[in-house]
Amino acid sequence: MNLGLTFEKVLVIAAVAAFLIGPERLPRYAEMLARLVKRARDFAQGAQNRVREEMGPEFDEVDWRKLDPRQYDPRRIIREALLEDETPAPAPNPTVIAPPRPSGPMIRHTFTAETPPPFDAEAT
Repeated sequence: MNLGLTFEKVLVIAAVAAFLIGPERLPRYAEMLARLVKRARDFAQGAQNRVREEMGPEFDEVDWRKLDPRQYDPRRIIREALLEDETPAPAPNPTVIAPPRPSGPMIRHTFTAETPPPFDAEAT
C-alpha cells in the first residue's frame, strides 16, 4: 500500500516528532503508535475476514485491481466514449397527450367576496 510517502519524508517527520516530543516522552508515544498500528491492522484483517465469510468463494475470484478508482482517468473515459463507432438506437416516437380543451368559448370569471371561487373540501 503506497501512501505517497518516501523513506526520506518519513525520516524527516520522525525527526521533527522526536524533537517536538522530547527524549523523555518519546518511548511512551512510540509504544502508543505501535499499539495503534497493530489495532488498525487487526481491524482491517477482521473486516477482510468478515467480507470473505459473507461473500463466500466468489471473494477470491474478484479482480480487485480492476475496481481501484485510481485507475480511472476522466479524460480517457470521455475520449473512448467519443471515439466509439456505435450507432445509437433510434429514439422512440413519443406520443404527446394534449390536455383536454374546453368546449365552447372561454369565459373569464371575476371572483369577489360575495361570489368566491368554488371550493372542494375533499381536495384540500
